[in-house]
Formats: sequence, C-alpha cells, structure tokens
Amino acid sequence: MTTRIGVVADTHCPEFLDRLPDRLLEVLSGVDLILHCGDITGRTTIGDLERIAPVEAVRGDHDRELSDMPLTREVTVEGRRIVMVHGNRSRWIEEPQTLLWTLSLGYLHPNSSLPHALLRRFAGADAIVFGHTHRPHIEVTDGTLLFNPGGVHQWNPRTTAQRLAQRPRWFEWSWLQVARHLRRYPPPSVGFLDVSSSAIVPSVVEL
Repeated sequence: MTTRIGVVADTHCPEFLDRLPDRLLEVLSGVDLILHCGDITGRTTIGDLERIAPVEAVRGDHDRELSDMPLTREVTVEGRRIVMVHGNRSRWIEEPQTLLWTLSLGYLHPNSSLPHALLRRFAGADAIVFGHTHRPHIEVTDGTLLFNPGGVHQWNPRTTAQRLAQRPRWFEWSWLQVARHLRRYPPPSVGFLDVSSSAIVPSVVEL
C-alpha cells in the first residue's frame, strides 16, 4: 500500500497572497494527507486545504496568530517516521543571510546549512520535511530524506510590486525597494511524498 502526501510550505496566505492559487488546489487533489511546514499565516488557509484532505501543520516564524500550533510535529505513515518543522533559526543566523541574498539579487542561496542542522536535531527520522527557505530540496543522508517542497509564495518583481502597493511599514518598504530588482528566484512549488513500508519517494511540482 502507498500513501500519497502533499507537502506545502510558505503559503503566506493571507499575509502576502489573498488566496491559495487554483493550481495548488488542483495538483493536491487526490492526496491522502497534506503536511504544511509553516508560514501559513491564516486559519482559513488550513480550512481551504482541509477541503482536499486531512492536514497536519506546524508553526513558522510568520505565524504569530497561530500560537497554539506546534513548532514541530511527528507523523507516522505506513510505519515511516516523518518529522515536520518550519526551519527558522536564530535571528543572528537568519538576518545576515537574508541581507546577503537580497543584495545579491537572488544569486546567493542562503541557509545552505539548514538541512544538516535539522538532521542533527532529528536523528533517526525516516524523513524530515521543512520549509522556510522557499527553495526545493531533496537529499538523502544517513538513510534520512531531507525534503523541502519550496514555497507557494515567492518573492519576485511581480510579488514585490504587489506588496509595495499595500503600503507596508517603513522597514519592509525599504527591503522591498531592493528586492523588487531580484534577478534570480525559484518558481512557486509544492511537494509530494509517496510513502510505503519500503520507501519514501519525493517529488516537486512547479505551480
């Protein structure tokens, strides 16, 4: 038996997106379970996903209104132990990397050490699914799958212009003045795990 899991991260809805993209809902149709790896930002987002399949979710660093949601969660599917976490770390680590990514106009890939930091933290898991970086990541190390589906919301010239039109506060406005010139950025994406008692097969689909 194989269980198909949809893995979603960084929807930022309704923070930056007014609603979930139709394409996301379309490709998730038919999954048995949905895992949301944080930066949800609204309970309505969970409700929309629950119309497709049961949802397990964790809290990200933008989920200030979802304080009752756990920071980590473990689910067992077909006997396989899957750990969920958003992946944000100390601001002393995060802020310099965000600055360098912005100033590089997207050419620098920040948080490259995150997957192995999570592996040390959750040793022995069959899979660790995470978000936060908004970049897809598939890697198997020491028998553990490290999986990031990428972000549903992505910063690019179009989304930064939309955010600027909403008149954000001064600090974010200043950051967006640089971010609107990004030259490299991944497309929005979602992930899937096909889980059986013998294997976990990951995939990423662009939206």
